[in-house]
Amino acid sequence: MKPAAIYLISDSIGETGEQVVHSILSQYSLEVENIKKYTHILTKNMLDAVLISISQERNVVVFYTLVQEELRQHLTDFAEKQNFLLVDILGNGLAAIAQATSLKPLGEPGIIRKMDREYFNRIEAIEFSVRYDDGKDPRGILKADLVILGVSRTSKTPLSMYLANKNIRIANVPLFPESEPPKEIYQISPTKVIGLTNTPEKLNSIRKERLKTLGLPQNASYAEMNRILEELEYADKIMKRIGCLVIDVSNNAIEETANLIFDYMKKTNTALINKNES
Repeated sequence: MKPAAIYLISDSIGETGEQVVHSILSQYSLEVENIKKYTHILTKNMLDAVLISISQERNVVVFYTLVQEELRQHLTDFAEKQNFLLVDILGNGLAAIAQATSLKPLGEPGIIRKMDREYFNRIEAIEFSVRYDDGKDPRGILKADLVILGVSRTSKTPLSMYLANKNIRIANVPLFPESEPPKEIYQISPTKVIGLTNTPEKLNSIRKERLKTLGLPQNASYAEMNRILEELEYADKIMKRIGCLVIDVSNNAIEETANLIFDYMKKTNTALINKNES
């Protein structure tokens, strides 16, 4: 069996290419423990330094995952001159999609890893918002990108989940007269707090439906107008004390309220909007 020098050249961390190479080698019962891997190759000078090493080998197979056309062509030209085997791991796939869609590839190194990072950031934001939903743990207030306040049935939780899917970590806190809000709410900037309110009539209707769903009497104090007015007055005092933005959600879909919050956060730099772009 002729020994072969296996090289892998990547413009990112080389993880994708390495998995492919090992999968190919496994079909021949070959285990090349010391695949010569060169990662983050982003310029011609960096590539040339690798090619000097390759040119000193006799029996070489070079796998690569390069998305910059200039580097791909430079490597191809060198392989033809030196007469070594070259395997473009991404090439056929890029060409096929380009032909089918008439689109050009972005040519951005490491984009798969960037997408993975975005995914895990979003999952972390969702898990955070679930952990600190409905005032479960006031410690989340100090860690959150944004804190949402409001009486019951002002869409705090669905709005929190929507914002979490945009990579924004949310803590939401219910307000009701029998309990003072956590002291942490006064320890953060008012620009990081959003108050939600609704009309008494809408809350009355929503809460009656909630009681009906739970199989409870609709005349329970939870849905009584006097109780709702008391809660709204209390919440209003708290929000004024904080000095936070207050949004009336009575005629808003979740997306509309979220867009108002995005606009506000951009103005105040409260948190990174579209953190997945960073």
